[in-house]
Amino acid sequence: MPRRPKNKDKSKDDEPVANLPAEPTNEGARARDAQQRRRFPLLCLTSLGVVYGDIGTSPIYAVRQCFSREHGGAAGISPNPADILGILSLIFWALLVVVSIKYLLYVMGADNRGEGGILALLALLRRKAGKKGQAIVVALGLFGAALLYGDGMITPAISVLSAVEGLQVAAPALASYVLPITVVILIGLFLVQSRGTGGLGLVFGPIMLLWFATIGVLGALSIAQAPAILVAVNPIHAVRFFALHGGSAFVVLGAVFLVATGAEALYADIGHFGRRSIRASWFAVVLPALLLSYFGQGALLLRAPAAAAHPFFGLAPGWLLYPLVGLATVATIIASQAVISGAFSLTRQAVLLDNFPRVRILQTSSEEIGQIYVPSINWLLMIGTIGLVLGFRSSEKLAGAYGLAVTATMVITTILIALVARRLWQWNPIAVAVSTLVFLLVDLAFFGSNLLKFISGGWFPLLVAALVYLVMSTWKKGRADARSVARKAEIPLADFLAAIKAASLPRTAGTAIFLTGRIKGVPGWVLHFAQCTGALNKNVILLTVETQEIPCVPQEERAEISQLAPGLHRVILNYGFMESADVPSALRDSAASELQFDPTAVTYFTERENFTPAERPRKMWAWRARLFAFLTRNATQPVSFFKIPAAEVIELGLPAKL
Repeated sequence: MPRRPKNKDKSKDDEPVANLPAEPTNEGARARDAQQRRRFPLLCLTSLGVVYGDIGTSPIYAVRQCFSREHGGAAGISPNPADILGILSLIFWALLVVVSIKYLLYVMGADNRGEGGILALLALLRRKAGKKGQAIVVALGLFGAALLYGDGMITPAISVLSAVEGLQVAAPALASYVLPITVVILIGLFLVQSRGTGGLGLVFGPIMLLWFATIGVLGALSIAQAPAILVAVNPIHAVRFFALHGGSAFVVLGAVFLVATGAEALYADIGHFGRRSIRASWFAVVLPALLLSYFGQGALLLRAPAAAAHPFFGLAPGWLLYPLVGLATVATIIASQAVISGAFSLTRQAVLLDNFPRVRILQTSSEEIGQIYVPSINWLLMIGTIGLVLGFRSSEKLAGAYGLAVTATMVITTILIALVARRLWQWNPIAVAVSTLVFLLVDLAFFGSNLLKFISGGWFPLLVAALVYLVMSTWKKGRADARSVARKAEIPLADFLAAIKAASLPRTAGTAIFLTGRIKGVPGWVLHFAQCTGALNKNVILLTVETQEIPCVPQEERAEISQLAPGLHRVILNYGFMESADVPSALRDSAASELQFDPTAVTYFTERENFTPAERPRKMWAWRARLFAFLTRNATQPVSFFKIPAAEVIELGLPAKL
């Protein structure tokens, strides 16, 4: 008999239930750990292509932006020895504090059954917070997730554009072709998403390994010609830089932060590669290569300050320039692919946790659950990305829009991880306060500096985040209100059975499956249907599909089956937020054990959601009620989302007012 998932809280019928053990002691977690140990070398290699694409391509534009007209140049910073050492010192300590210590060693310790990311933090905290605290945590988590969509548009734009701009260094006459080539590459990148990226993933790791080896060697050769640059590891140079330039140095922090973009991806990809392989790849390959490249560019500027226009490509000898531009373009495409795939994964998690309207989600691989394609998100990202390229026209100007969304997400992550450390890990309050204060000071410094870029482009990711958050929060609020309306129309089981008996309804052959929300009784529309048709099937199943706040639900805990009366069962199918629900398949697996019905003689009944704003809305403002009604009408219907054949479905439309 299918078992009931452990630790299920039945006191809240309208919320997903978190199954949150203190440690991953279950068999599934142990099996995953054992598998990751066996595949450790391969995981380290493949993580280079998926996890480190964004942060790994930052050397193309980060140092350049520190001296650009948009950042250092406007603040009076020039490529003189003192400023070069100061900026390199800031870069070194940003990589050490923000990426190595905060994310790799601290934040990555918090996972939800092996899965990371800001929604995983949200899931960990929701059951530990009070009613008021839960509302704050949910708002922070949803806004942090919304910010990542803006980043998903900007990262492909600035990465690919900055790589193609290398053509201007090799051949200035090709400058007019930079924008068309960038747009063509981006269009091609988004067009291939529907085909899946499983095959490409096999070569991403080796290509990125070649990339890191190349930038490391070029950086090391440059350092050998000006080894004095290595003194920049001393933080006193960063302190002197601020003492010398004051507010101007604060402006440059917005460009320095570009070296740390992509740090959130390290945390979000725990579930695919495991923290051991991600940490090993960082400390053994990525961090050394990045430091060599950044310090190599600094050494180049000490020798030739005029190279500040394109210090990255200035590291390459003439014969290597075109191959380096080609390799950089491929690396930025890989980085963009990782960000796009991350947006797909984030969308699926948000949809399954009922934080986002249902959208069409296609599985592109029968073997890898993470290989999905979300058409609507793909086209929105493509339009936004190409619009950014055509609107800003250069990576130097586009950098003004980059960083604000990422730094805001990092601030939110710092706050949420502090709550995890205190409430779940039971850390000493002083230790939590000290660590949080240190990280918040760093995060807020970067956020404040990027906030200065609001007018020059920083408004764009915040606008995207605000729109996405409006949709997510409205959907979440509307769904909660809709569940409240449904509960009011709910009929107690005893009353339902009495009504059926009093009406003397004949029981026809076959099985009727009614898709319902999670309730204790019977939906009113089920009785309404039976009374209107004057009959009821011999077998009736009240079916609820629930998403738990864990990545995957073990197969033996998939179905909860309870008999309410002869011929009447309630079935709850449980899925994790990384799984795609397949209702017919799950019912076939359960039929042999307890339900005992013929899966070929089934009719599904579902209530067509048709919400309209009330004249005097009780739950939300009228404009939000209208927005929720619009989202509901255009969301993918449950029967399609749950892979139920359309020929077996009858929809019943009953209008409801919010």
